[in-house]
Amino acid sequence: MLQIPYGTGAISFEEGDAQVLCSRIGELKAGGDGLSIVREAMEHPIDSPRLSELARGRKNCVIIISDHTRPVPSRDILPNMLRELREGSPDIEVTLLVATGFHRPSSEEELRLKLGDELYRQCRVVVHDCRDAAANVRVGVLPSGAPCVIDRLAAETELLIAEGFIEPHFFAGFSGGRKSVLPGICDQVTVMGNHCSRFIDSPYARTGILDGNPMHEDMVAAAAMSKLAFIVNVVIDENKKTVAAFAGNYVTAHRAGCDFLLGYAQVKPSYADIVITSNGGAPLDQNIYQCVKSMTAAEATCHPGGVIIECAACADGHGGQSFYESLRDCESAEALYAQFMATPQEETIADQWESQILARMLKKHTIIMVTRPELKSMVEDMKMRFAPTLEEAVDMARAMGKQSMTVIPNGISVIFSQSGTGG
Repeated sequence: MLQIPYGTGAISFEEGDAQVLCSRIGELKAGGDGLSIVREAMEHPIDSPRLSELARGRKNCVIIISDHTRPVPSRDILPNMLRELREGSPDIEVTLLVATGFHRPSSEEELRLKLGDELYRQCRVVVHDCRDAAANVRVGVLPSGAPCVIDRLAAETELLIAEGFIEPHFFAGFSGGRKSVLPGICDQVTVMGNHCSRFIDSPYARTGILDGNPMHEDMVAAAAMSKLAFIVNVVIDENKKTVAAFAGNYVTAHRAGCDFLLGYAQVKPSYADIVITSNGGAPLDQNIYQCVKSMTAAEATCHPGGVIIECAACADGHGGQSFYESLRDCESAEALYAQFMATPQEETIADQWESQILARMLKKHTIIMVTRPELKSMVEDMKMRFAPTLEEAVDMARAMGKQSMTVIPNGISVIFSQSGTGG
């Protein structure tokens, strides 16, 4: 009996003769507690002095931290970063800048839950607002031609550093590293320029790809322009516990973490008429916007004309008003995709990238969402189909004449490759 992550629990499913595709991430085991793993990495940084050395003589520092949508184990990372900062500069003033990117602001309750009361009290916490032009400042021009505009706090601090975690990402290749800056703390003009339809359409803007990925190249340039001095990124297991950490240079430490994860995440595709997946449970399945990520894993191994079944609690609804409205108001997925491809970079609209990727999949596949009944009309507005249970979703797919089935219990944990392991 398979357990497919769903919200804070799981959906049980008897897979029968379905092919089950899992990464080897389940084999990742911590060699100690998370604090110790991070401390060891920070004591041996990659291509960088130790953080305590970088902090010497600095009066202030901004640490870019993840927002509430990311399961980054900040309680493993931040105490180590704060300790080294204060070793180097005992009176350093530290601000935690929440990298919301284009997401909604994190609430105080969500941040306290993420950080814990002690960490929350220790530092000033500021939530980045990509829509507040007065709070952001231009620092350069990206290779794509888009202006690089970042949070003023990050631009003006004496030392800019970042925490993060590395997972496969559906258009940036991998999360973490340079992504803390772009989109994390960039103005909307920069996010939308980087997330333009031409880049999203690139065959290199896919899960697990960095080299040749135009979005990644922009992101690296933004990190350089912001003078990102040091990162601490971790890899987590399926229970969201720290199993490995990489500290130091934002390019090479991040790449080391990506290479490490790649060895566990690569899976050989098994094409089928029906592909079932999830977004890994809470907090990553909190809205439809986030769930597009795991749908792309299903897309990569689903026959043309096949059915993708997404299991997600979506406690936060759709996750983006523009994202929702673009799908609701379009004539068809094909028309919406054509509209986006005709949109110049400088006219990219909010959440266009997410809508474009979902439209790309809807052009080829029927998508059924297994979620809460109160979301039925929302799901159908967005040109998908609703099912209250996974069994009913499978019955719907069977009624369409679909037979062969693949299950990817955690769609955000896999990178499809012919050199990957079998299911």
